[in-house]
Amino acid sequence: MEGILYQVGPFILLIAVFYFVLIRPQQKRQKQVQQMQADMQKGDKVVTIGGMHASVHALDEGTVVLTVEDGTKLTFDRSAVREVKAKEANV
Repeated sequence: MEGILYQVGPFILLIAVFYFVLIRPQQKRQKQVQQMQADMQKGDKVVTIGGMHASVHALDEGTVVLTVEDGTKLTFDRSAVREVKAKEANV
């Protein structure tokens, strides 16, 4: 019985370390991103995954309409928003 514990113990320890170092932080970050994308509001300044800076013009269940500086409106999936920076002052 002790022999099995010595053989399986390092494997279990490796799985536990792998979970707490890699999997759990990634799941936590994914939940934060999903919450941030769900909490977006009209007028928020955002950065897309492509690096475009814009402000939110309109929101739909799965899409967001962004307005860039020259007034052009572009439609993106909500998942394309990487970061919500701040609320725009004049909206």
